[in-house]
Amino acid sequence: MVFSSILFLTLFLPVALLLCTAVPPRFRNAAALLASLVFYAWGAPTFVLVLVATSCLDYLLAHALPPDSATPTLPRPPRARATLALGVAVNLAILLYFKYANFFVDQLHALGLDFAWTRVALPIGISFFTFQKISYLVDVFRGDAPPARSFPDYLLYVALFPQLIAGPIVRYGDVAAQIRSRRLASEDLLQGFWRFSLGLAKKVLLANPLAALADWAFALPPADLGPLAAWTGALAYAFQIFFDFAGYSDMAIGLGRMLGFRFRENFDAPYLSPSITDFWRRWHISLGTWMREYLYIPLGGNRRGPARTYFNLWLTFLLSGLWHGAAWNFLVWGAYHGILLTLHRAWRRRPGISASASAAPARPGLPDVLAIPATFLLVLIGWVFFRIADAPLSQAFAYLAAMAGLHAATPDVAAAFAAQMANPVLLAAFAGAIATTLLPLWPCTRALRDADVPPAAPFAVAAPRLLLRSALSALLFLLALSGLATGAFNPFIYFRF
Repeated sequence: MVFSSILFLTLFLPVALLLCTAVPPRFRNAAALLASLVFYAWGAPTFVLVLVATSCLDYLLAHALPPDSATPTLPRPPRARATLALGVAVNLAILLYFKYANFFVDQLHALGLDFAWTRVALPIGISFFTFQKISYLVDVFRGDAPPARSFPDYLLYVALFPQLIAGPIVRYGDVAAQIRSRRLASEDLLQGFWRFSLGLAKKVLLANPLAALADWAFALPPADLGPLAAWTGALAYAFQIFFDFAGYSDMAIGLGRMLGFRFRENFDAPYLSPSITDFWRRWHISLGTWMREYLYIPLGGNRRGPARTYFNLWLTFLLSGLWHGAAWNFLVWGAYHGILLTLHRAWRRRPGISASASAAPARPGLPDVLAIPATFLLVLIGWVFFRIADAPLSQAFAYLAAMAGLHAATPDVAAAFAAQMANPVLLAAFAGAIATTLLPLWPCTRALRDADVPPAAPFAVAAPRLLLRSALSALLFLLALSGLATGAFNPFIYFRF
């Protein structure tokens, strides 16, 4: 079940909200957990057993950690380290089996080692909830979060349906108090519905129409594409993946708010970044935070000199690419961004400075009017590798060659491209995507997205604002619902991760 489906919007969501808000406060967790398990089990009931069983193991291991294991002034005892290692190893082993077994077997078959193999089905969202489960164990081990007070509380943290499938990746310490007790007011419902409707509109009205053009462009032999069609297809995919994933994050944050939970932001206008480093502070923020806290820093971070810093940074993003999928193109994409980040970090250090990379004075950067388009171009090149998942890597280089003007469009492709661009729905989606991408340049639009109506605000101030937001929410929701009823269905890109 996906958020942008008629079934979810007209049946599951109303029933789940009614169930979670109508019951007494002491039963809200049970209602939310029931709704979450039904949501996950809807399409593949077998995999919910994997989720529950591994969560039970996490819960027991976290409570098996010695009470003094998280004392900052004491070294962690061997028993605590062994307990943590067991929990992390089990979660990673399950992730590796479900997500990468088919890939490794395919490589062995390509080497001529032929043997029977039954392909493994991938549980939806396994990468996201596995990272949450690992962060819980590590945070309890470090003393950054308390162990869950009960197994249902922990299972609710893992399985909470707004963020279960595609994030944002939530740390237990950020929601532990909300699981124990949370206040649910009418403003939460209104604000949550506004954010959900905003995300739904991004997905249905922007990402879906652009996906059709991106699929068309990337399905053709690159040698048949001219530069105009190749660039337009790449731009369509860049906007598709952003509004697809950012739209899901908006919906997840909005749904969480309607249930009384506050999740952190996952995107912050990434296509307006003036550097590749800044891009990764703004894109998929929860994954970047996870990689920094649980991979980059444990590898040594920037504490062992510039050379080791650059290697740690590159390795972190190489593994980030692997996290996205079991395919060579994802590894190349991760390595590409790792190289860009290390080059940017090295360039920013002034020559002759022997201090660590983090402490070194930085060179001045390009002005934003040049830096933002340059960064977007680098990101766009990376998206070409990311998009070509089921084809040889040579396909990505051939597509980039078409963008560079090394191929001319065939007459059939030129005619088909003209027909695509004559579609008013596609043109409206392109215009909306560009406008929405540029909106954060005006501070008032950020306030429209983020700001709550203060509880103590006078009625004359609060009422018009609430009325406007409610009307916009209803309009976006109805437009998106109409688009779903008349358009082709597109699943979320990040569901397969």
